[in-house]
Amino acid sequence: MTRTEEFEELRPLLFSIAYRILGSVSEAEDAVQETWLRFDASPAQPTSAKAYLSAVVTRVSIDVLRSARVRREEYVGPWFPEPLLTDPYQDPERSAELADSLSMAALLLLERLSPLERAVFVLREVFAFGFPEIASAVGRSEAACRQLAVRARRHMDAGRPRFEADRAEREELAGRFFDAFREGDVEALQELLAAEVHMVGDGGGKAPQLARSIVGAENVARVLAAVVHPLDRIGVTVAPQQVNGRPGAVFRDRDGKVLNAWALDILDGRIQTIRSVLNPDKLGHMGPVADPWAVKREVVEARRAPRGRDS
Repeated sequence: MTRTEEFEELRPLLFSIAYRILGSVSEAEDAVQETWLRFDASPAQPTSAKAYLSAVVTRVSIDVLRSARVRREEYVGPWFPEPLLTDPYQDPERSAELADSLSMAALLLLERLSPLERAVFVLREVFAFGFPEIASAVGRSEAACRQLAVRARRHMDAGRPRFEADRAEREELAGRFFDAFREGDVEALQELLAAEVHMVGDGGGKAPQLARSIVGAENVARVLAAVVHPLDRIGVTVAPQQVNGRPGAVFRDRDGKVLNAWALDILDGRIQTIRSVLNPDKLGHMGPVADPWAVKREVVEARRAPRGRDS
């Protein structure tokens, strides 16, 4: 097997490691590309390409995360990870860990960890790397890595809900939610939302949004019902699909350009959180991106127009 073939075989794993450390598709892709450049330039052939490349992409990702955290502190409004529709890496023996670690809620919990804690947690808890490999990857002793893993696990466990719905239950509830949303049915929506549901948007100051946060089942239901018909009249489509391994949806304008992505948190038979990613900088990996300000102007016009007018 050539060096290029070795790398391409491991690319899905490398991206998945980098994405979980960084929470960014574009930065993860850049980290993987930098890993290839270092691998290609290395005169020596490593004993284990997997161990070597995983260590390199981890170190690159830690460096990127340290600088990214400074930018995120200056970010306008709530910061969410870039939505990921499909994880390229699959491992049947780690399917539960891979799925759980991909959710928006889990990635936001990871944001609370230091870069080293985050990297150690991802390598150990998600991908089951041994501590000798982790120590080599992060440049710390095995004992230090074990301590980092314990601290990271404690923080993650403290922030996780005790009981989560299984996939079938999530999908069924999400299906009913999007049916009610398309109908603009306030009562049906309200029944599916938790009493203290949060609808939160990440526009990064680059896209209009209803509000940074809307709280409460009645408030969220009424807002959703109010926007669905204007969106429909200007040709915006809503395609339910998995977003970060959980039920969600992608919104597109009449030309098929990406406008928005939703990710739902479902717990105790109700939707607890609707996270909306509107920042166009975070949507480009899903295809051509719509002009959110132009769409807003169309929505305003659609609201003013008589119901019978074609749009």
